[in-house]
Amino acid sequence: MKVRISILLIGFSFFISACTWVELSSEAEAVRLISAEQAQACKLLGKTTVMVKATVATFARNEEKVRTELETLARNNALELNGNAIKPVAAVDQGKQVFEVYQCP
Repeated sequence: MKVRISILLIGFSFFISACTWVELSSEAEAVRLISAEQAQACKLLGKTTVMVKATVATFARNEEKVRTELETLARNNALELNGNAIKPVAAVDQGKQVFEVYQCP
């Protein structure tokens, strides 16, 4: 019985880790991810720091999903600065990432 419960909990944890928790707002669909080279033609408006859960229970979430959710949050947050582009400042670190927000032509 205990083994069965453990297996169910592990399976549920993996199922949860595959879910996307962050949705892109319709307004943020126009915000794009740009490279450092592309940012040179844009005006820096500020920075935004975004965070998501990198683990569920004791299991690490899929790195690609975490990265995608962080980008989605940054795109949503860019609207608060009237930005239309974002560029990551550093790599993802334990579910946290900093992005620069730009206004590009």
